[in-house]
Amino acid sequence: MLGPADVRELATALGVRPTKQRGQNFVIDANTVRRIVRTAEVRPDDVVVEIGPGLGSLTLALLEAADRVTAVEIDDTLAAALPATIEARMPTRAGRFSLVHADALRVRELPGPAPTALVANLPYNVAVPVLLHMLEHFPTIERTLIMVQAEVADRLAAAPGSKVYGVPSVKANWYADVKRAGAIGRTVFWPAPNVDSGLVSLVRRKEPVRTTADRTEVFAVVDAAFAQRRKTLRAALSGWAGSAPAAEAALVAAGVSPQARGESLTVEEFARIAESKGAGA
Repeated sequence: MLGPADVRELATALGVRPTKQRGQNFVIDANTVRRIVRTAEVRPDDVVVEIGPGLGSLTLALLEAADRVTAVEIDDTLAAALPATIEARMPTRAGRFSLVHADALRVRELPGPAPTALVANLPYNVAVPVLLHMLEHFPTIERTLIMVQAEVADRLAAAPGSKVYGVPSVKANWYADVKRAGAIGRTVFWPAPNVDSGLVSLVRRKEPVRTTADRTEVFAVVDAAFAQRRKTLRAALSGWAGSAPAAEAALVAAGVSPQARGESLTVEEFARIAESKGAGA
């Protein structure tokens, strides 16, 4: 594992200075990465994909526990250095490591066996888009554990009726059962961020949301409902439906009160609204 001195030594050797632009905060505590792997319940037969491995702290811990690890790294310097770090620190497992030098938001396929788990310390500024992209394009991912800004963790795991329930909550729940899985302090990072972090566990639904509407149609309703979250759904969905009366008709057909607000609806109810428009309500 990489301790604080190891991380700084590697960074100095590579001329790396963590940048806010890419949300780089490197984990420097070995106990924290081992805790993440335990909480993720990584199994010996898992094929794990990691986003933003950085200098390799979490990567090494994942390689200890999983069958294979594929890391996706956008930074040129970090991507070039990581294979050598793995070879030096864990030579017996280096053959089970793959690197994809790319923007995770553009990745559509990965080398080797299909991934079964996603474990990552996600950059704060792109955490939700990256998570949703991976869940959409890699349906074999059964379990996910991500470390994100505490506020983002709360939003992802929020239930209907919560003040922080919103677009990330609903869209994540389209794919998975989502829950908070712990808190992470600031001192385990270099540089220390200005906010605390949280762990979020996502277990893919065994049965997808039952609906005749597709994901794009349902997400369009979600986006419209929360774009004006203080308005009633009759008003918020008027643009989506074409008019307020059309929105009301779709809501009534879906069994949802036109006076309700998006923050009170489940993903299943959003799906029913999308269906009702498609049925010509």
